[in-house]
Amino acid sequence: MDILPDLSAAAQQADAALESFVRQYPRLFVLTGAGVSTESGIPDYRDEDGAWKRPQPVTFQSFMGDEAVRRRYWARSLVGWRTMSGARPGPAHAALAALEAAGRVGLLVTQNVDGLHAAAGSRRTIDLHGRLDTVVCMACGARHPRIRLQQELLRRNPAWAALEAGAAPDGDADLEGHDFSAFDVPGCPHCGGGPLKPDVVFFGESVPRDRVQAVRDGLAASDAVLVAGSSLMVYSGLRFVHAAVERGLPVACVNLGCTRGDELFALKVEAACGPALSALVHALDRPRGKNYPGVPGEAG
Repeated sequence: MDILPDLSAAAQQADAALESFVRQYPRLFVLTGAGVSTESGIPDYRDEDGAWKRPQPVTFQSFMGDEAVRRRYWARSLVGWRTMSGARPGPAHAALAALEAAGRVGLLVTQNVDGLHAAAGSRRTIDLHGRLDTVVCMACGARHPRIRLQQELLRRNPAWAALEAGAAPDGDADLEGHDFSAFDVPGCPHCGGGPLKPDVVFFGESVPRDRVQAVRDGLAASDAVLVAGSSLMVYSGLRFVHAAVERGLPVACVNLGCTRGDELFALKVEAACGPALSALVHALDRPRGKNYPGVPGEAG
């Protein structure tokens, strides 16, 4: 008879190790990725081996250099925006907001563009790759709310409103086999026609230097790093883990599957972010016998 390992005991051991890490290093620099938002209905990019689950997202160069690519992007975004705009913070977002409220998070840096950390109540945050709820004109630099663009897209393209498609992680949808050539994309209402782009960092585009510096300043003021829900396959996030190690800061990670930083971690917890981070909040809270807002559970 095969004897299976006691998975519940292993999970408890991992929870205890994460609790010990956070107690030892009370001011955390937190770096999050798509894995913290999957419980909110937003799909992630990669599987547990770090491979792409779908074709790589559009690059900045393609978006800016080809009007047909922009039409295709905004058509897919019109459909996908329903999922993105309707998403609500999940257990991982609530737990990280609770950790900040308890004074344990000095800075939270997210690679996500969904705005769910702010919606959950996290305040000391940097959206490393920007936010999808804003669009920017690439001619004049004016910024506009994404919801207004959605209304204009629907007005110009009413037949697309009824389409159903699977949501994609970057706020668009997996529309295949459609003719995008007649899709009508408005230009910037401020300057009268400049191309509009989501106010996010596309693949092939650089994170603004002032944003990178603000992240580095936050890292310098921290005791340790906690990576949550990121495979670190994108260098814009991985570089801060390397910077932490160079500074002698320990790094813990909560993530399902392999990451590019596995050999750099002092602790790796193979678990979904929601349950693991919620358990962490409860464990840290038990000695005081109270609960943090937004994290359900019994007082200890």
